[in-house]
Formats: sequence, C-alpha cells, structure tokens
Amino acid sequence: MSILDLDAIRASEVHHAPYDYMMGKGAIRPEAVAALREDFPDIKATGFHPLEQMEVKGAFAELIREIESPQFTAAVSDTLGVDLRPYPTLITVRKVSAAHEGRIHCDSESKIATLLIYLNEGWLSPDGRFRVLKSNKSFDDYVVEVSPELGSVVAFRRADHSWHGHTPFVGERRVVQIAWVRSQDDIDRKKKRHGMSSFFKKILGREKAEAM
Repeated sequence: MSILDLDAIRASEVHHAPYDYMMGKGAIRPEAVAALREDFPDIKATGFHPLEQMEVKGAFAELIREIESPQFTAAVSDTLGVDLRPYPTLITVRKVSAAHEGRIHCDSESKIATLLIYLNEGWLSPDGRFRVLKSNKSFDDYVVEVSPELGSVVAFRRADHSWHGHTPFVGERRVVQIAWVRSQDDIDRKKKRHGMSSFFKKILGREKAEAM
C-alpha cells in the first residue's frame, strides 16, 4: 500500500517571498492513516530524533522507504524549483513537543532545503503551527502559518533570511522532517551532536530524579 500521494506534493502552492517555500495538503493517502497511526514510533523524549534511535516498522517503515525514493526527491525538486537529487537526506522524527521548542531560526548552511510532513489527526489548538516569518523579531511578523494536521506539508529552500518556527506547544505533535544536506559528512556530524546531546540529557535527567 502506497502511503504518500506525490501528486498532492506536486500540487503544493509555491511562493518566493520572503523566501522560496511550498505548502500543500493531502500528502498522506486516507487508506494508510490507521496503519500509520498504529506504527508511528513510540518516542518518549521531546525534540527531533534520527531514525537510528527508534523502531521503524510496518506502515511507518513504508513511509520512510517512499521518502527515501528518487521519486519523492524528484517531486519536491520539481515543485520547489531546486534540484535536490545530488544531495543526501537526513530524516528525523518528532512525536512530543516541549514549550521551548520551535523557536525562530534559520537552518544551518549545511542544509539545502527542508520538508515537513505532519501526521496529526485534527489540530484544534491555535498553537504549534509552523510559520513562514519575515524576520527573526517576532512570531507575529509572519506571512503564512501551516496547521500540523495529517497530510499537511511545508518545504523551503534554506537562505540567510529563511526565518521560520512554530508557536510554542506542549504535547503530542507528530512530524517527519526531511533535510537535503550538502554532504554525508555534514549528516554524520549532526547525528554525532544529537547523540551527545541525548546522552547528556539522559544523564542530567537521571541525576535530577536521584536528587528528588
């Protein structure tokens, strides 16, 4: 069973101000929703995590396989207007969001482009919504916001002014992030930094629990 609807990704709206970005809906086929909900990784910690740190199985494994396919990269490349085919990808997954996450930022220069696929069935909260921002001054200085509901996608080309983020939200917020990165060495460095960060968070968390 196919999970992704590449035609929906190709039908995304494309904009070029304040930077190059695209946004669309319906990227997840309705018949795949139940299985994808069941097989989504059971991630306890907040933040984005690389695939190596979770169990990838069933429908979610199929989703990842389709994301890693040349057809997916071609669809995003043709729609966004930047050839991503030569670049390796870094896939990370979030299940739980903390209040401090989603801050306004630009991605590092090692990234060419980033795409987010949201996997939340319904989204009633006014918070936790991705915003394309005009500057790094305020979440109120935005062009558009994207609700993280099931099948919504947003992608953007990295630039020095590609400010973005999501308004603070605490709780479950499922999303798969795909970044096209300049080199495999850059990916390896990012994974190493994430691994060290996760290690120290576990140590600090254990020390805090023991002190209570």
